[in-house]
Amino acid sequence: MALNAIKSWLIAYDVADSRRLARVHRYLKSKAVPVQYSVFVTRASAVQIGAIRSALADLIDPKTDDVRIYQVPDSPELVVLGTKALPDGIQLLEGKEPGSFVAFTSSPPEAKLSLQLTERSHGRAG
Repeated sequence: MALNAIKSWLIAYDVADSRRLARVHRYLKSKAVPVQYSVFVTRASAVQIGAIRSALADLIDPKTDDVRIYQVPDSPELVVLGTKALPDGIQLLEGKEPGSFVAFTSSPPEAKLSLQLTERSHGRAG
């Protein structure tokens, strides 16, 4: 992958200590969009994901914590069971800042919705 090519990434974590958990969650909220309690998605280059990986390595204890970063294929097959993260017709596009996304609806064209997503409002971190 070219160092500046933007790809989608899935970041999941299991952190044993509550303080480290809060730090990891807070850090990832600044770099990615939470899709479940301990799962985030972002669009980043190899350089950007390397910086995220390095920062996460500094926040965790490698003996007890587990962080996984997966590159998502360009055309992934997605199966959702249960509550969906976004309502039907809403899609995410990369925002102007790294790790930010803009939600929009493409149908009908005259009813465009555009908003900046900063975080999902789940009451629980990690």
